[in-house]
Amino acid sequence: MAEIHTPYASLKKLLSLLNGFVAMSGIILIGLGIGGKCGGASLTSVLGLSSAYLLHVGNLCLVMGCVTVLLSCAGWYGVTKESRGMLLFCILSMVIVLIVEVTAATVVLLFFPIVRDVVLEHTFVTLRKNYRGYNEPDDYSTQWNLVMEKLKCCGVNNYTDFSGSSFKMTTGHTYPRGCCKSIGTVTCDGRNVSTNVIHQKGCFHKLLKITKTQSFTLSGGSLGAAAIQLPGILATLLLFIKLG
Repeated sequence: MAEIHTPYASLKKLLSLLNGFVAMSGIILIGLGIGGKCGGASLTSVLGLSSAYLLHVGNLCLVMGCVTVLLSCAGWYGVTKESRGMLLFCILSMVIVLIVEVTAATVVLLFFPIVRDVVLEHTFVTLRKNYRGYNEPDDYSTQWNLVMEKLKCCGVNNYTDFSGSSFKMTTGHTYPRGCCKSIGTVTCDGRNVSTNVIHQKGCFHKLLKITKTQSFTLSGGSLGAAAIQLPGILATLLLFIKLG
């Protein structure tokens, strides 16, 4: 009898270790989900629905991470009790999670070129139509002011984006205070377009770089989590077969 149970004992120890890695992959997904959700929400406010896929994938990673942590606990229980039913449930569930992770990573990588090609015109038109000014309380203006201050840029392409815009017609200014290198100075008057006063470069390419980084982080994290989980799924399947 000891000879029969020895390989099971070794396999169970291995599975306990792999379940720990699976739980770790779940925590990684939760972290990615929180980061993607926060970052995606900010980018969606500025770039519009074209970048909303980051928000959705972030939410998906958050859910998948929580599910993965729970499944790792269920897997540990199934291994300890040698329950074939629980092991089968964990195997099938983790395969579904694995497929969702790979699909999410693929979707992110496929959508980024679409965002790059489509979102520029949409963002330009929306800025000219909806941006109101520096101290306006609406979320759209607030997000844009925050972007221009933090990224040290002005408009989508440059300060000329505000020419003929709703902001220009309402205030008579060429650019908002968020474009200024030093907000509150006398030279930051909405008319002086000197390189010493305002940021000459637009925000789009900087926002696109952030979007690219977040896209690759989400896709890489999802694929990495899938790679961590695969050995655990295979080892669980092996134990399930041996118990049969």
